[in-house]
Amino acid sequence: MTTYIPGAVRLYGPEFANDPQAVYAMLRQQFGRVAPVEITPGIYSHLVIDYRAALDVTTNSGEIWSKDPRAWQATLPDTDAARGLMGMIGYRPNCLFSDGQAHQRYRRVISDCFAMIPPYRMRALVTEYADRLIREFAGTGRADLVGQYARLITLHLFNRLFGRPDADSAALTASLNGLVDASPEQGEAATAKFGQYMSELLHSKYQQPGDDFTTWLLHHPAALDHDEALHELTLTVGAGNEPLVNLITNSISRWLTNARFAASLTDGALSIQYVLQEVLREEPSMANYGPYFVTRPVEFHGRWIRPAELVLVSYAAANTAPAVRPDGPRSDTGAHLAFGAGDHRCPAADPALLIAATAIERILTLLPGLRLAVPREELVWRHGPFHRSLAELPVTFTPVRPDQPGETPWTSSSPSPSTPSAATSPANAPACAWPATS
Repeated sequence: MTTYIPGAVRLYGPEFANDPQAVYAMLRQQFGRVAPVEITPGIYSHLVIDYRAALDVTTNSGEIWSKDPRAWQATLPDTDAARGLMGMIGYRPNCLFSDGQAHQRYRRVISDCFAMIPPYRMRALVTEYADRLIREFAGTGRADLVGQYARLITLHLFNRLFGRPDADSAALTASLNGLVDASPEQGEAATAKFGQYMSELLHSKYQQPGDDFTTWLLHHPAALDHDEALHELTLTVGAGNEPLVNLITNSISRWLTNARFAASLTDGALSIQYVLQEVLREEPSMANYGPYFVTRPVEFHGRWIRPAELVLVSYAAANTAPAVRPDGPRSDTGAHLAFGAGDHRCPAADPALLIAATAIERILTLLPGLRLAVPREELVWRHGPFHRSLAELPVTFTPVRPDQPGETPWTSSSPSPSTPSAATSPANAPACAWPATS
């Protein structure tokens, strides 16, 4: 909604970035289960901050709720702030912004293509890039695990999954990194570079199909046209890159500053999967997103919502609401909505967890004495309403050269004989043969 909402609270700026849980607590106390917020200057939204209310939204798609933002877009002013939201909420023909049969068709393509990648191959590919990146800074004794590791590993990975040579990953890295906290001028240039990368990717796969994600998508029985294929691939890398970077780095920062996790390095009491689930509940990568719109005027948990008004689901607030976050220790990781719920639950949740777990495991295995370079309370969080994202994750560790004499983490943690080599990565997997119907 573009009109001012009395009492709307900002979800951007340093105050929110530094302590979002304090903001969520204040919103619960003042407004209840749904609160008015300002997501960027002059643009407002209803924010669902209760777990049960969030389920009511995410599991009732097609009855009251729609994912199509075009009616809302038509109400936006012609401002830089409004235009800046289009990258996150602007309509595209893909599974995120569609309903009904169109959504099912788009979602099936993404799910089927990810299912073509066996988990052991995905793990081998992540390990290959993780080890290669860690080698570049292992001898220095310090690193920024956002800029030098997590943000690079995901882009190298998607470039390879899409069927492009490693030399092309620099173009994808430069374009997407330029979109993160960029000025309008930098953002425009980065958008152009990303568009060029995607255009060249599709052109190459139309001309020379391979055994890769892009080719599988282009030859799927859903028969996507060029525009649909472009936007499905854009969604894949967009929805995969930023959340994965945040999940990896948020998990590492929590692991290194929590005594329970540090002890488990030696006694195995807690697994990396446990830490990932705790982060997904307490500090999800996409804290406030899941854009929804009502199909008719409705009173929803005490707030009147009209068509063409934006509704966002606060996964972070819903996950940590008092009803689902009891005081005291617990033996499980608790319920969470970090991947959404219902028909629009993330179709690649399992691959995402595998990628993040492998990336974290390699860091913990290959860098002895790993610790934060600053206290966790001094880490800088990027501003913005949607993500929970570190600007940097500075760490120190005992320097280790992969080629130094004697036993090192590199020589003592060689891949299992059952782990496939890079030659068996998805780019070299057996050709797909889609069934006649799907």
